[in-house]
Amino acid sequence: MKRARPRIDAPRAAAYDVLKAVRVDDAYANLVLPRVLREANLSGRDAAFATELVSGTLRRQGTYDAILAACIDRPLAKVEAKVLDALRLGAHQLLAMRVPAHAAISSTVDLVRARVGHGPAGFTNAVLRKVSGHDHDQWVRRLAPADPVGLATLAHAHPVWVVEELQAALAAVGAEAELDALLAADNAAPKVTLVARPGLATTAELRSAGAEPTGQSPHALVLASGDPGAIDAVAEGRAAVQDEGSQLVTLALAGAALTGRDEQWLDTCAGPGGKAALLATLAGQRGAALLAAERQPHRAALVARATRRSGAGLAGVVVADGTRPAWAPASFDRVLVDAPCSGLGALRRRPESRWRRQPGDVAELVPLQRALLKQALASVRPGGVVAYVTCSPVLAETRGVVEDVLADHPEAVLVDAEAALAGVPGVTVADIAGPLPGTVQLWPHRHGTDAMFLALLRR
Repeated sequence: MKRARPRIDAPRAAAYDVLKAVRVDDAYANLVLPRVLREANLSGRDAAFATELVSGTLRRQGTYDAILAACIDRPLAKVEAKVLDALRLGAHQLLAMRVPAHAAISSTVDLVRARVGHGPAGFTNAVLRKVSGHDHDQWVRRLAPADPVGLATLAHAHPVWVVEELQAALAAVGAEAELDALLAADNAAPKVTLVARPGLATTAELRSAGAEPTGQSPHALVLASGDPGAIDAVAEGRAAVQDEGSQLVTLALAGAALTGRDEQWLDTCAGPGGKAALLATLAGQRGAALLAAERQPHRAALVARATRRSGAGLAGVVVADGTRPAWAPASFDRVLVDAPCSGLGALRRRPESRWRRQPGDVAELVPLQRALLKQALASVRPGGVVAYVTCSPVLAETRGVVEDVLADHPEAVLVDAEAALAGVPGVTVADIAGPLPGTVQLWPHRHGTDAMFLALLRR
């Protein structure tokens, strides 16, 4: 007699499919999830449940793997990958969501039975019953090593090397005691932050759509619920989803004091275009114009889309390599270097990235960051200002790059970025001191932003 095909609920099936895409295709969850939700016709509470399953499972994968390893009598590498995906989903429901144990276990068993087979379903049931024997904190106490880094690694699901880099970055600003708070913030779902692009949209318009000002950037608002794409200003490109940290560092460059000409601005690494769009609207209000450069053609296309409403504030979008400028030296008054980086300041937004990044990635990125900053200094006129920005607090990418470039370029000096940001009308952000005097370091646990670093250099 043929066995009846087990029923699985759509939200859990969707989450499982996203985890598979992340594992098999090296996909990014935030890009795959919307498509999977549409194909499954999920919205409202079901879409929110699937989203939390995906994001939470990926963020806390290291912790769940340690717990699963303690419940399985063979190495996790010997467990079929499809089964391990389901076990992680089940562990997240048991240990971090308000799902009754019987529902978390039975639904995961049904998922495995439908997607993998009847044999692995029994194994899944046995493992998850063991997992359900303790809550998250009890498992951490049972499994955590005695050293503080090891404890933080397990409790907050960050690789050891990432914990060590973040610990060093905090120590550089005298905030060693905030490590647990920072790691916990990395595991919290980020709020949807909007930017009202000056001259195109107003905060009042976005407030009428249900968003509320943050109180830090004069152009930033938080949308507590709903689809930002359903807001007219966002759909029309007059507003956008943009982390408040990205807004603040952009405002700091635009607000830095200059003497003489202030007409030509440059963004050397403009993709995907959020900062370029904000800079272009700010430039346009002053009679200046921004040239947006991006090395990769597909990302340059994203910049063109993001800046499509910028008007006279945009001089153009070009495909160009910031380390080999296609423009004349000393041509610009303000230059933004939003350098490619490890992204360890945005782990809450990219839940899979903490497990993909390796320590060697930083060593490979630093020479590129130095080259971009050096060419930016060559591109700005004497008296002009360069903003060096990373979405990472890692000292090699922040303090190290700036110190190295300053040592090689005696004609460049640091501008007080803290003062420049504080002088922008409407900005009220505090506790932003960076690892070099006058630099800025934002933090998820302090400011609710990505961990953006900013240094302003004047040639």
